[in-house]
Amino acid sequence: MSSLRADPPTSKIHPEAEETTSCLCSSSKIDHFDRLPDSLLLFVFNKIGDVKALGRCCVVSRRFHSLVPQVDNVVVRVDCVISDDDTSSSSSIKSHSSSSSSSSSGFSSIFRLVFGGISKPFQALTQLLGPKVNSRNGNGPSLSVATDDDMELDQAAVTHHSPTQVLKNFNEIRFLRIELPSGELGIDDGILLKWRADFGSTLDNCVILGAASVITNNKIARVMQQENAAAADDDDNGSIPESFYTNGGLKLRVVWTISSLIAASARHYLLQPIIADHKTLDSLVLGDADGQGVLCMNREQLEELRVKPLSASSASKRTLVPALNMRLWYAPHLELPDGVVLKGATLVAIRPSEQAASKKDVSDISWVSSTFEEPYGTAAKMLVKRRTYCLEMNSF
Repeated sequence: MSSLRADPPTSKIHPEAEETTSCLCSSSKIDHFDRLPDSLLLFVFNKIGDVKALGRCCVVSRRFHSLVPQVDNVVVRVDCVISDDDTSSSSSIKSHSSSSSSSSSGFSSIFRLVFGGISKPFQALTQLLGPKVNSRNGNGPSLSVATDDDMELDQAAVTHHSPTQVLKNFNEIRFLRIELPSGELGIDDGILLKWRADFGSTLDNCVILGAASVITNNKIARVMQQENAAAADDDDNGSIPESFYTNGGLKLRVVWTISSLIAASARHYLLQPIIADHKTLDSLVLGDADGQGVLCMNREQLEELRVKPLSASSASKRTLVPALNMRLWYAPHLELPDGVVLKGATLVAIRPSEQAASKKDVSDISWVSSTFEEPYGTAAKMLVKRRTYCLEMNSF
């Protein structure tokens, strides 16, 4: 009897599996970012903007590390107020924060270091609210652009860098925005205070919008409207009521104005080293997370500061505020189209006395109406239609 014997297999059932695996292995070794042109990567980096995120991108690869310094749109969000190591007149804000248990006094000390020129009558302004400090080492969060060397640091250690230091490796910045952790001016809850200032080598213009209270509830707003109807009727088409002078209303507006100008001039002073280091800048904005104040400089103003150094105040590290012409508009009760009511609404437009006389038409107020975003832009447009009051202020 013959026996049946199976032939040994001479081929694999799925020979294509090995080929597929081989292809996958070879494709996994391809860095697909290498296929992207530098221009596209720079476009993405410019959309990122945030200097901390860009710092992390720097350590991804050598290519990223070489491209990030070419970014032209950068945003620096300051975690705490710090300064350069040098003690020259161009030094930035300095912070020696204590532990979180003494954060209140610590932030007051920071404010005094930054805005030391604020005299005793304005001690109410000596608070700078910021994030809680790290209780392990007394330092706030790091503000730095990461490098390969930074990655070797102990994770428990936190290193402070000023915006000047953070930006030193960026070579082609055109648009720079720096954001402080909060506004400098400590104001009571419910009070509205916003300002915007444009600077060259000195103040070009400043607009301040304030209100004693902001009412957003429609029902309360209607009650307030009824209570102020008589006062509005006797308003004499925008005239300031006599009570404004006797109940401290005018004094409060003067404090708002001087405080805002001091904050703006201090910010301007601290930008000197950044402006000197980055000659490619087209726009520089220094704001705060609260939206309280914004300092703006365009290319022409930046170049003016490089050519004509600023005049510093003898009392503190801030730019000298020149003699000013001011125009003030006031409304005891201002209801905006969206139902928001500003009680004691005040708008102040400020220009240096020399500029007001020589460069601009005194009747031109279009720049005032377009200063703020909505709904406060509408408030400004409504206020400039009221009676105008002119004031003057000496240099300080």
